[in-house]
Amino acid sequence: MDIELARFNMIEQQIRPWDVLDQAVLDVLFVRHREDFVPPAYRALAFTDMEIPLTLDGQPTGEVMLAPKVEARMLQAIVPGKRDSVLEIGAGSGYMAALLGHFARRVISCEIREDLARFASENLRRAGVGNVSVEHRHGLRAAPGERFEAIMVSGSVPFVPETLLERLTVGGRLIAIVGELPVMTAQLITRVAERQYSAENLFDTVAPPLVEFPQKEKFVF
Repeated sequence: MDIELARFNMIEQQIRPWDVLDQAVLDVLFVRHREDFVPPAYRALAFTDMEIPLTLDGQPTGEVMLAPKVEARMLQAIVPGKRDSVLEIGAGSGYMAALLGHFARRVISCEIREDLARFASENLRRAGVGNVSVEHRHGLRAAPGERFEAIMVSGSVPFVPETLLERLTVGGRLIAIVGELPVMTAQLITRVAERQYSAENLFDTVAPPLVEFPQKEKFVF
């Protein structure tokens, strides 16, 4: 397989047509090699328009890498500045953290599964990404008291809890895939003032739910 041709086709045939037009985002997809973050058994599928199972040593983790166009569209929504601190919830393979780290001053990427936290850390080390730290912990408990200019929720949640919104700086942005099957929407939330937020629905998609995230109460009749 011609990897560079496959990468080019992924960007030009999948990602750009999906309204990812920020040239800085398109450029980083050439710099950070997606195939280096894919489990070896799925390396040949690194550039396909699909979710890739994060299977480690032959054992499924139940987690996935999101489709390339979804990753790129979410990144485009919150491209951090060079002085920004970023929180990611759901490290997975470490690929999104590597993309965020290309722009930001620092990234804290939290992963609730210990095996995936190790996998992400090793992938980032091999890729030479030095400004990302992967923590084996629940993302809602990361860096107590600290605020972030950008928060990436790399998975779906039924709703965005207020405790997570409070971790944004004023002017900070959070993106998450919000909802439950069959209806989910990528939502961008901006903290416009200390006690005020604005929300924008960007596109419809679906993604596996994050593990151990707060759930909406169910009504019982």
